[in-house]
Amino acid sequence: MWKKVSAIVIPTLLAVGIVVYMLYRVWDDLLLTLEHAVIPFLFAAVGICVVAWVLRGFRYQFILQGLNIRKSLGFSTACIFISQTANLIVPARLGDFVRMLILKHEGDATYSQGFSSLIVERVFDILMIAVLGAFALPFILAVLAVPDWFITVIIVPLVAGGIFFIVLLWSGRLKSENRIVVIIQRMLDEVKQASLNPRSLAALSGTSLLIWLVDVLVCFAVVLMFQEPVPFGVVVLAIVIGNLVKAVPITPGGIGTYELALALTLGLAGTPAATATLIAVIDHLIKNLVTLIGGVGSIYYFGDWSMDLLKKVFSREIETEETFGG
Repeated sequence: MWKKVSAIVIPTLLAVGIVVYMLYRVWDDLLLTLEHAVIPFLFAAVGICVVAWVLRGFRYQFILQGLNIRKSLGFSTACIFISQTANLIVPARLGDFVRMLILKHEGDATYSQGFSSLIVERVFDILMIAVLGAFALPFILAVLAVPDWFITVIIVPLVAGGIFFIVLLWSGRLKSENRIVVIIQRMLDEVKQASLNPRSLAALSGTSLLIWLVDVLVCFAVVLMFQEPVPFGVVVLAIVIGNLVKAVPITPGGIGTYELALALTLGLAGTPAATATLIAVIDHLIKNLVTLIGGVGSIYYFGDWSMDLLKKVFSREIETEETFGG
């Protein structure tokens, strides 16, 4: 029991601790900064964030179609909403399993197909935001001195993505009667089916880049809200670094680590610490609140049974054999 509780409580306390520390160190300047906020940009940021979610739903619908799973845009968007809402509470992205269970419950997909759809989404998410960072970095380096680890954080996903696609191309040669190898082979075949053809590569790469650019616009609207002259390229780099750091599941939903990385990047451009902190906190707060509202709406969309699935994830009652065995 203690292990289950500590697995959630400790990462959550770490996330809260980071945010509280960031706010505490600039507390005296926070109210002054808030007084000069232009509120209409806040509503613009919320609206842009909703658009990003629709785009994510469209991309996931396309991924499912690549696996011969025909679902509506509303269904695919709700799937992402509910799993990402779970990720705000449980660590290590265990909330993603909700999506697999929903697809299985609807009788249209195996657990293997559900997991494969997640792999495709995550790979293109991480790879394309790293590509966006690689495009932005030369322009930023011309005007700012960035830490060496920024470059490493961007290069590592690009290299990992290249290796992943090489493995996909090679995977067809893998032959074995071992049950685990057979399961892995099946998932790799499904991932290849959904992503490794010219149409899918172009569509998934294009939509992923668009999703991240819209995500950048949310943050840029928050920047405008505080009338801070931060170049758009710096905001791009901030979102890239923030999300790549957030991809390491240290805290639920990357809360704390995302804000810290975002504020640090904005600070490199001379943004005052109080303003950088507020931009980072409000940007992530908007995205998480839209996620939470969408998640609650998705529970009503799917019905009461979806609450049982969430309880399974929260209590870690998902069995590995059951999940990947069929």
